Amino acid sequence: MQTEKISLLKTYLSLYIDHFTVLENLKKEDSPYVILDVRNAPAQVKKDQIKGAIAMPAKDLANHLADLDKSKIYVVYDWNGGTILGKAALLTLLSAGFEGYELAGAIEGWKGMNLPVETL
Repeated sequence: MQTEKISLLKTYLSLYIDHFTVLENLKKEDSPYVILDVRNAPAQVKKDQIKGAIAMPAKDLANHLADLDKSKIYVVYDWNGGTILGKAALLTLLSAGFEGYELAGAIEGWKGMNLPVETL
């Protein structure tokens, strides 16, 4: 039973990427990472986003897969770690053969660590 728990936890954790890995790679000119803001919300609710992120609501992602580059690594984020849009978007990407992760802590964690955001 303990081995099964460890295996499950390793799999779960492999779906996430931490803020500092993303931030460090975004500074590189040839970064393989692309950040997708998958929050489904109107502009008046989404006042900011992670700097350089592409707005791609989770509900629309499946219709825009042809616009994405399979050589890139996609990092999706939602409002916070407890919401499911990031997980749904990651499932869409992985199922279509893309490499991707969900940002640990979502935008709430990113902003809580005073990392770069831009006003929409």
